[in-house]
Amino acid sequence: MALLMGAPSLSAQAQPTLSLDQALRLAQDRSRQLTAQELAAVAAREMSVAAGQLPDPTLKAGVNNLPVDGADRFSLTRDFMTMRSVAVMQELTRDDKRKARSARFDREAELAEANRAAALADLRRDTAMAWLDTHFQQRMRALLRDQRTEATLQIEAAEAAYRGGRGTQAEVFAARSAVAQIDNRLREIEVQIASARTRLARWVGAAAEQDLAAPPPLDTAQLDAASVEARLDHHPQIAVLARQEAAARADADVATSAKRPDWSVELMFSQRGSAYSNMVSLSVSVPLQWDQKNRQDREVAARLALAEQVRAQREEAAREHAAETRIWLLQWQSSRERLAQYDSALVPLATERTRAALAAYRGAGSPLAAVLEARRMEIDTRMERLRLEMEAAGLWARLQYLIPPEQLPVPTNSATNGVANGTTAYKESQR
Repeated sequence: MALLMGAPSLSAQAQPTLSLDQALRLAQDRSRQLTAQELAAVAAREMSVAAGQLPDPTLKAGVNNLPVDGADRFSLTRDFMTMRSVAVMQELTRDDKRKARSARFDREAELAEANRAAALADLRRDTAMAWLDTHFQQRMRALLRDQRTEATLQIEAAEAAYRGGRGTQAEVFAARSAVAQIDNRLREIEVQIASARTRLARWVGAAAEQDLAAPPPLDTAQLDAASVEARLDHHPQIAVLARQEAAARADADVATSAKRPDWSVELMFSQRGSAYSNMVSLSVSVPLQWDQKNRQDREVAARLALAEQVRAQREEAAREHAAETRIWLLQWQSSRERLAQYDSALVPLATERTRAALAAYRGAGSPLAAVLEARRMEIDTRMERLRLEMEAAGLWARLQYLIPPEQLPVPTNSATNGVANGTTAYKESQR
């Protein structure tokens, strides 16, 4: 019976928690932007196949040389020139032009895939930052609650000292004021926690209401100073611009192929009255590009200029992202060093100051104001340390999720063949 009675309490304690990895998977599963980019790639692939085909033939039907006055007016058979005609016309688009058009849509599909990779990187970064923000805001709340408990005990001590004639009423009010200030900060933190959970819910839905699991190690990131140069070539935004440049150059190839006109062939069968012979006509037509220098050549020049424009934008973006990433690395490393200083000196010193002030107060060698000031400084120091850790975690998320793992080069040694095969299978599943 005792076991049966204890079972509900055990199950009630086993509440599910939301880890950072689970949040990332949920966000990716719920994302409609990723689905939209996948569908854009599918559409472009389908258009690539269609663009590589010959145009549909054209069927024509008509009546030629129909009399409209006289004795034979509106007769289809009495005048020897009247013919009822059926014709089929086919434009013979050259193979190189069809391949250029097909390649243009292939580049469009690659651009959609690059946009998906960029959206995935942004999704993972924003989800991680929302998760970490929620985690650290909750830690700040826990710290303030612990400090409030200690400050409440200080009220009781101040009231007891006042009743025993060893303290003043001003000290009681000062202790109560310290608790009120902590309560005010707690209310502020509660709003920040609610805001952080709202941002997290934007990515993971109702799972944002679950308790959070322990964070992953935040002292190492995917990018470091040694690998930043090589890996920035796979930066999602730079990859998008590279695909845009490839698409622009494919447009230039299509414009270049248009400088050679396509021929059209038409076969017509004409039926006349029973007293006359039927006729067959065969004709060939071709556009006359009599002003290429002001039409086709200028279109090619315009397409090439657009491609060069995107190339210049890509190079500028590469420099900007390289500088930005290096700044993040420097700030993250600086934050880690400052955290070490907080842990080794600032927080222990603030704690010892509070203990010393409290011991002096209990020995009647120091006023309560010194204890309250020391406690306030300790709270501020611990809060500043948490804010610095939260700032470092945000920089870690930017570095860790800057480049999706699928975009990074895979080593070719035998130990990583399984990873390489998995990455290839992933890319093929997206096509």
